[in-house]
Amino acid sequence: VQLVESGGGLVQAGGSLRLSCAASGRTLSAYAMGWFRQAPGKEREFVAAISWTGRTTDYADSVKGRFTISRDNAKNTMYLQMNSLRPEDTANYYCAAKWSTFYNRTYGDDGLYDYWGQGTQVTISS
Repeated sequence: VQLVESGGGLVQAGGSLRLSCAASGRTLSAYAMGWFRQAPGKEREFVAAISWTGRTTDYADSVKGRFTISRDNAKNTMYLQMNSLRPEDTANYYCAAKWSTFYNRTYGDDGLYDYWGQGTQVTISS
């Protein structure tokens, strides 16, 4: 599975961005997906996750109520809608995929994921 993120950029605080993660090589239908981010000098951290059915989602406390994860298995694509962005959201954002036999399970541990994209930079100015 190859994953390619897009949609990053520079926006002012309070603005919005929508990230996309497009997959190729295999259908994502049996893969749980997640978004993670890494800021300079910091460890990679969990942002959001979604089960392969899309029925279950999970979010880091820092983004709850502001970010929404979704997926379109027919398009082999996952999304992250980010609203009310803050300077502390500045990071390189990565999407990841994990083969899962549990159709409604999400995964917040980045060590469990099988495939990763190259990342897309998100910069929020104050």
